[in-house]
Amino acid sequence: MPNIEFAYNRVVHSTTKFCPFKIVYSFKPTAPIDLLPLPMQKHVNFDASKRAEFVKKLHDRARANIEKMTKMYEKRANKGRKKMLFEPGYLVWVHLHKDRFPEQRKSKLQPRADGPFKVLRKINDNAYEIDLPKTYGVSTSFNVADLSPFFGLEESRTTPF
Repeated sequence: MPNIEFAYNRVVHSTTKFCPFKIVYSFKPTAPIDLLPLPMQKHVNFDASKRAEFVKKLHDRARANIEKMTKMYEKRANKGRKKMLFEPGYLVWVHLHKDRFPEQRKSKLQPRADGPFKVLRKINDNAYEIDLPKTYGVSTSFNVADLSPFFGLEESRTTPF
């Protein structure tokens, strides 16, 4: 296990562009497999203030690399997503998941959504409180993933999703 840990901590990671050992100790360790003579580590021989400054700069560069990669990952993950925002008074469909609405989803042939229901208030961008009848017996707050906009002209509770 120590050899595996050493190997992992010596590999340059794609996010930080540094190996974890270098971020913590400010130099990359030499492995026993390296047959070259040991290089002079000019970063190790600093006095305390210069070494501290070097480590701070190293951490700043690693942080910048992490932020850059996070933005790239976020852009890639959100590529096909569409942001849904509802205002109070909007009509929405509520998705009837089997775990939350077991009575309404006993069969495959029953509707997958019900509505339209009015949005009472916006809790945040991801959560909304819906005017759901008490007969459902569940919480009235829903995630935006469980809601979809209603575009119909008439209100019908039997219209399939």
